[in-house]
Amino acid sequence: MIYTREFEMPIYYLDQQIGTRRVDFLIDGKISVELKAIIKLEDVHFAQAMNYLEAYNLEIGLLINFGSKRLEFHRFTNKKFNDKLMQHSTISNLSHKSPKSQF
Repeated sequence: MIYTREFEMPIYYLDQQIGTRRVDFLIDGKISVELKAIIKLEDVHFAQAMNYLEAYNLEIGLLINFGSKRLEFHRFTNKKFNDKLMQHSTISNLSHKSPKSQF
């Protein structure tokens, strides 16, 4: 399994890059993983996880919190996922590079 840690993804508006976001882990260029170590997850954390999926056309996202009394694990599915829509070249090139990290 190929993964990249702190994968920085560009943000585009009207075909112009306006900034970047960094997902904690991107697995196989398909799954985003956000890690937290806080007492309680807030709505903003769930929104962030869903935003990554929609902004980069990823199908699955995981939000894992190690900071509460018990491990919290949430799996998200992007209902707007379009397998016919191309992902940004930054993500699709990930699987074509020799991996820095493998499971």
